Amino acid sequence: MKKTIQELFDLTGKTAFITGGTRGLGLQMAEGLVEAGANVALASKGPAENQVPARESIEKLGGKVITLVLDVTDKEQTVAAVDETIRTFGSIDICITSAGINDCHPLSPDGLQTFRKILEVNTTGTFLTCAAVAEQMRKQRSGSIITISSIYGLCGLDKSLYVDSREEDFEFPAYHASKGAVVNLTRDLATSLGRFNVRANCICPATFVSDQNRHILQGDVLKKINERTPIQRTGEADDLKGVAVFLASDASKYITGTILPVDGGWTAW
Repeated sequence: MKKTIQELFDLTGKTAFITGGTRGLGLQMAEGLVEAGANVALASKGPAENQVPARESIEKLGGKVITLVLDVTDKEQTVAAVDETIRTFGSIDICITSAGINDCHPLSPDGLQTFRKILEVNTTGTFLTCAAVAEQMRKQRSGSIITISSIYGLCGLDKSLYVDSREEDFEFPAYHASKGAVVNLTRDLATSLGRFNVRANCICPATFVSDQNRHILQGDVLKKINERTPIQRTGEADDLKGVAVFLASDASKYITGTILPVDGGWTAW
């Protein structure tokens, strides 16, 4: 039966499981899903008291919410968090893998420890989360998985935007590698899960100023990034909400395996 545009975007009664969901981009997307009618389970690495502001923010919007302490690199914790979400809400219809870390490290053997740590969170954590929710979505024969990569999963780093000299230590190869892996993992999820009516798409955000990166993104750095971006600014507090709702809802029910930059035109150059 043909749906109206309001019905296509309506998420009433749907449940979203969101890692990294208690702050930053994860919380922004969670708020968008709640405004469209969804229940949300927000999972993030402890302590639990740090999750209170996010829960209060969702409750102010009138949404049903639970918060879960989760290390996405831990298989048992991930499965338990998914199981708790299903016990609470009865299903998982949407999954957003927003948990991620970054850190500068040298492009040398000395950077191996940091390289492994970042891949473990960004790539292995995404895999574990998707694998855990996919089990439930296959049973339901429905679901939307939204992975979060980055423009730096699609292109390399222009060091001159961040430091004055190319000789300065400012490199993060693990972030590029991990986010590139998320892009192609998403394509594989789409082809593997499509027969179960489960979709998988990937959002690649550009620069969004947050508490985690604010110390870098200021002054001349921010000015150069804005000038490099066709829209001439960084991402704002609602620039991912509509994209997340679109990919989570029936408005995108014939879209899977798509890699969608949300970048103000960054990757158009």
